[in-house]
Amino acid sequence: TINGRVYGGELSLGWTFSTEQFDVQTLQALADAYRDELQAVVKHCLGTATPGATPSDFPLAGLDQAQLDRLPVPLGEVEDLYPLTPMQQGMLFHSLYEQGSGQYLNQLQVAVSGLDTERFRAAWQATLDAQACLRTGFIWQGDLVRPLQVVHKALTLPMRVLDWRARAVSPADLDALARAELEHGFDLVQAPLLRLCLVRLGDNDQHLIYTHHHILMDGWSSSQLLGEVLLRYHGQPVPRAEGRIRDHIEWLQSRDVVASEAFWKAQLAGLGEPTRLTQALAGLGEASGSGQADLHLRIDARQTAQLSEFARRRKVTVNTLLQAAWLILLQRYTGQASVCFGATVAGRPAELPGIERQVGLFINSLPVIASPQPNEQVGDWLQRVQEQNLALREHEHTPLFEIQRWAGHAGPLFDTLLVFENYPVSEALQQGSGADLRFGAVQRHELANYPLTLAIGLGQELSLHLSYDQACFDRQAMATLGEHVQCLLEQMRARPDARLCELLLEPVAQAQQRAAQLNPALACHEEGGSLHARIEFQARRAPHAVAVSLGEQALTYQQLNQQANRLAHALIARGVGPDVRVGIACSRSLAMPVAVLAVLKAGGAYVPLDPHYPQDRLTFMMSDSGIELLLAESALLDSLRVPEGVTVLVLERMAGELASLPEHDPEVAMNSANLAYVIYTSGSTGQPKGTLLPHANVLRLFRATARWFAFGPHDVWTLFHSYAFDFSVWEMFGAWLHGGRLVMVEHEVSRSPQQFLELLVREGVTVLNQTPSAFKQLMQVACAQAHGEGCGALRQVVFGGEALDVRSLRPWFERFGDQAPRLVNMYGITETTVHVTYRPLSRADLEREASSPIGEPIDDLSWYVLDSELNPVPRGAVGELHIGGAGLARGYWRRADLSALRFVPNPYGQVAGARLYRTGDLARHRLDGVIEYVGRIDQQVKIRGFRIELGEIEACLLTLPWVTGAAVLAVPVAGSSQLVAYLAGASEAQRETVREHLRKHLPDYMVPAHLLFLEQLPLTANGKLDRKALPAPQAGLQRAVFVAPATALEQQVAAIWQDVLGAAQVGLEDDFFELGGHSLSVVSVVSRLQLELGLTLTPQLLFRFPRLRTFVEQLETTAQPINTTKLSKLEALLDEMEDF
Repeated sequence: TINGRVYGGELSLGWTFSTEQFDVQTLQALADAYRDELQAVVKHCLGTATPGATPSDFPLAGLDQAQLDRLPVPLGEVEDLYPLTPMQQGMLFHSLYEQGSGQYLNQLQVAVSGLDTERFRAAWQATLDAQACLRTGFIWQGDLVRPLQVVHKALTLPMRVLDWRARAVSPADLDALARAELEHGFDLVQAPLLRLCLVRLGDNDQHLIYTHHHILMDGWSSSQLLGEVLLRYHGQPVPRAEGRIRDHIEWLQSRDVVASEAFWKAQLAGLGEPTRLTQALAGLGEASGSGQADLHLRIDARQTAQLSEFARRRKVTVNTLLQAAWLILLQRYTGQASVCFGATVAGRPAELPGIERQVGLFINSLPVIASPQPNEQVGDWLQRVQEQNLALREHEHTPLFEIQRWAGHAGPLFDTLLVFENYPVSEALQQGSGADLRFGAVQRHELANYPLTLAIGLGQELSLHLSYDQACFDRQAMATLGEHVQCLLEQMRARPDARLCELLLEPVAQAQQRAAQLNPALACHEEGGSLHARIEFQARRAPHAVAVSLGEQALTYQQLNQQANRLAHALIARGVGPDVRVGIACSRSLAMPVAVLAVLKAGGAYVPLDPHYPQDRLTFMMSDSGIELLLAESALLDSLRVPEGVTVLVLERMAGELASLPEHDPEVAMNSANLAYVIYTSGSTGQPKGTLLPHANVLRLFRATARWFAFGPHDVWTLFHSYAFDFSVWEMFGAWLHGGRLVMVEHEVSRSPQQFLELLVREGVTVLNQTPSAFKQLMQVACAQAHGEGCGALRQVVFGGEALDVRSLRPWFERFGDQAPRLVNMYGITETTVHVTYRPLSRADLEREASSPIGEPIDDLSWYVLDSELNPVPRGAVGELHIGGAGLARGYWRRADLSALRFVPNPYGQVAGARLYRTGDLARHRLDGVIEYVGRIDQQVKIRGFRIELGEIEACLLTLPWVTGAAVLAVPVAGSSQLVAYLAGASEAQRETVREHLRKHLPDYMVPAHLLFLEQLPLTANGKLDRKALPAPQAGLQRAVFVAPATALEQQVAAIWQDVLGAAQVGLEDDFFELGGHSLSVVSVVSRLQLELGLTLTPQLLFRFPRLRTFVEQLETTAQPINTTKLSKLEALLDEMEDF
């Protein structure tokens, strides 16, 4: 038997035979003759004038003869062809996707003294001849199923020598030369993908600039390569390399893909969504421009030794320690339970002999996915990460694009990469130094594809090198991030038994200092008495001043007080006293303020029942609140389904009784801690919940905000909102506690922006309180006036009740400026007594990064942005806003469970028993100190695996000058969600303009699939956007049926898609990525379009327009015909190859 084996580029044959049947000399002669014949065949093939090739010459390439013949390279110059490694596949795609960006270009600069230029050139040339990777280029064009590496037989080293000895050379000159080398880049088809530039600065001094594409080799190989060059330079023998790169490629092709797919799908099952630190830190500072920046941090030798010893005792690597800390940090920053980052693995399988000494790109970037558990101990967590790393090694060869495809997410799974560096390039140079040859400090440039790469170097000191994209991250944000990593490492070392939720991102003293800066000592605005006592004071101070008006009707303070007193005495006689709840069902009439004040005077708490609410909701509120008495107008009786046991007092029928009752103020034993009202808000269970608010909360609200507004008797307020909405508390008592006039707005007028504007001017309103949704409609009318009185007497416009996007106010500021009236954003919620913050707005806010700044807290309130474990989230990261202080409600009526869930002990409080209210609102604390409202937790949706804040899309729509209102919903369709946008102020004719605007500013997955145009957006009785009343988009929401391509171009592109993706059919409404497309198939499509249709385009186009219909539309307007000269050359080359 004859056993043949090829390894390290050599064929070895072993002959096994029976000595009883064959003579040794005979077999030796046969073997020698066989060897001679083989060598003769090789010599003949190499000596052919027109050398050819067959698929057997390149068995790893997987090409048939026709494909081989069509390759755009002279096969006689080719040593080998084989596929790319997983990492090379990704690098090739990103290099093509971001052409000219400089991604994956590596450069080394170093000062050299005593270098013999020609010896150096010769050493490099010999190394180039010896190392296949240095003679490698890449092809992907044409009908290749996959890109290939082309190893050339011989190439000349690109090295130029510049003599600058006569020049005065500065470091800036050398840096400019190095930048020029980078900007020149590489054509990946044309090997070699490296260049040397040696600058002679003196007779004995040089400066070396070595530039290469990262697709050739990894960092360990770079160190190996420089070591080989210097050995040859010194005339020393270079250890013979065992094995070749192609052996590794062959090994990769033998891997069990099925087992790897199963492993990675199990890993991915726990990852709900991609982990994007860029998104989490979008509000931290402002990006400083474009390009890469670097931040170097070092942990001193003592702490490094402690960390190394800790890792040794725990039987984990320092790499595992860093990864475990990074996973915790990502979880804290993003708020995701499961997080993911990219890790670079060596990719050198131990079963391949000599793999450690080979030069090439063996590394791979893979996702590390984990779910740090809050109650897990540090030691257990480290062990879990270590075990996961060991399991990952069995499948570390898997291409990242395959893992992404199995994940089912569009786009990358992560945007941060951790690299544990163990390739001492500097050491290789120093070891190659001698008496006459010396190297200075190494200056390196590496530009990766990820927004943030953390390179970790372990020596006597632990180095952390953060390389970040300045378009994504602020330098201060990176510095803070580095500090948080160091703090986590130190705590993990010092407290191995601590639970993960107990680990802090910053030292306790620093956290306390930041909390103190955010929440200075709380003011105290406690005062005794009651709301009605303050109104009684106003009745004595100015009895004839108008307290409330409605059209031509009005009540003075004396009249309001007297009528309320009579009714209060009647209520007291029926058992109303402190904390007794009394229902009020009134239309917008003067009976309503009288009833509200009467209930307070009797010591009770009013429960407002707006007749415009649905009857089922009103019935629930009456039953749930436990009211035994209901004050109602007769006209509403037929529409109210009053529960049994509730006594109804019809206000119009009480005239006789009330006339006989005293007008003086009742004397009721009560204090400011007694309930003033119970307002029902929406509940997550579908049923509203009653919030309990005492007198003291409202009294301190106006005392605490007095310095900002200076309200007084001269002010005219409107009661625009439903008295069942807590904004009405601010409107009513804002007027009455200060002796002002309250103008009640009829329901019909509140729904007509034109009539309401006329009322504001006619009544001389000075203080207007509006939800942003209602104000946008008013703004549209006010700004459309050619002339007129504009805003009348308005001096303050206070926004509340829902999120405000400041950019939507641009038309107002452009028409009326920002001083008269003054616009103020006041974030707040019912559970914290109407308002929490104060932020005056100006034109400058239109240009600021924060779209919804909510200002500073009222000085007797505190606020915190926390994660689910009540830990402070880092600055810039999104967390849930928590409120503490004097404005918190008692809780929810009859909902002790929900009260305990939402009103929690304040771990940061200075007073025993202090509470925090969990608002359910998302916010971030920006670097500039601004707290920015982000949205509701329950308004976050997932589309194609991405977590999306609907408010971000709405904000983008509102930047269009003619869009006056916008709402976005996620609608379930065929088992998945689609985004639907509703727009007011726009028309159907502007549909494509809107779409293009969205595509320009938002990623594809955030562009709504459907646009609906309305005259105006529906509002609730409270003036908020009524999302439930938005019309259901019927047309087009069912899964699209197959629409056959019609035009010639549509059919041609569909055919290419079908062939590349292996799809049964491709229709106009099909999405490339939903059909199974990935980054490398994008490259194939672009290549085929260029070869078959003569169109040049970039891969970005297919990512931006993945649906066939829109992609073809873009091709018709965007793609350029291929340069005819290039096309002619390509055709000639193909013809020549066919002839050959």
